[in-house]
Amino acid sequence: MTLEALTIGRVGVDLYPEQSGVPLAEVRSFAKSLGGTATNVAVAAARLGRRSAVLTKVGQDGFGDYVRSALREFGVRADHVGTAEHLHTPVVFCALDPPEDPPLLFYRSPIAPDLTLGEDDVPWEVVRQVPLLWVTGTGVCTEPARSTQRKILEHRARRAETVLDLDYRPMFWPDRATARREIGALLDHVTVAVGNRTEAEVAVGSADPDEAARRMLERGVRLAIIKMGGDGVLVSTPDGSWRVAPRPVPVVCGLGAGDGFGGALVHGLLSGWDPVRIAHYANAAGALVASRLACADAMPTGQEIEELLSR
Repeated sequence: MTLEALTIGRVGVDLYPEQSGVPLAEVRSFAKSLGGTATNVAVAAARLGRRSAVLTKVGQDGFGDYVRSALREFGVRADHVGTAEHLHTPVVFCALDPPEDPPLLFYRSPIAPDLTLGEDDVPWEVVRQVPLLWVTGTGVCTEPARSTQRKILEHRARRAETVLDLDYRPMFWPDRATARREIGALLDHVTVAVGNRTEAEVAVGSADPDEAARRMLERGVRLAIIKMGGDGVLVSTPDGSWRVAPRPVPVVCGLGAGDGFGGALVHGLLSGWDPVRIAHYANAAGALVASRLACADAMPTGQEIEELLSR
């Protein structure tokens, strides 16, 4: 089976409170779900019929076994999931309060296995040949993953499609200036960049969507996507810019909505759709995830997206 999309980066086990709207101190029980940005995008793409895999690492523990098993159940290839000895698979607790932007507690000490990716972990021929490669800003927050991801992008040589999810998480960085330098440098090696206004400001120094997109295009990016929350999405190419309205839904949990958007973006790029069609489709995918609890388990099917678009 020929691989269509390879995502690289974060993986973990998400623990969601089964009692919503209360602080973590009052939560009595949690539900387990597969998580991590790059992993969720691979799952979302697989839900839409794409042959996806994730390049990452887990700990030598039962949660690592769970990650591989869950990936296979979702139809994502797990043969590029390595094991970091003496480290634990990351666990993330979500408070669900407020549901639109719930706070997260990351347990990734002393370092997350996915940040120990080295050159020997990389399937170099896959990196060069796969139709779509997805990398993240978090992937360059520390060594050795930083140098490994840089070499991956150099090896890829900006082949279409090479996608950067800006994915700025302040808790993973020593300071904002370091994040700007490292994430911003990735723009010189990708064909597509996607992120929200805060992430755009970190990467290129402007939170204004039009200005941020312009700066990305000046760096050679061919499609810049700025997610603007309730204001929709800006998509920009050298041929023009368009704003696409959001799909309003009752929000259950905002986590994973961006990853659902990402999986739909993968599907649209591989399908050869125009940017506006991709944005409409990805908006609908993200909205469906926001209306559900959990990340990977919440990723929609193509039929569900089409049904929402037809309303």
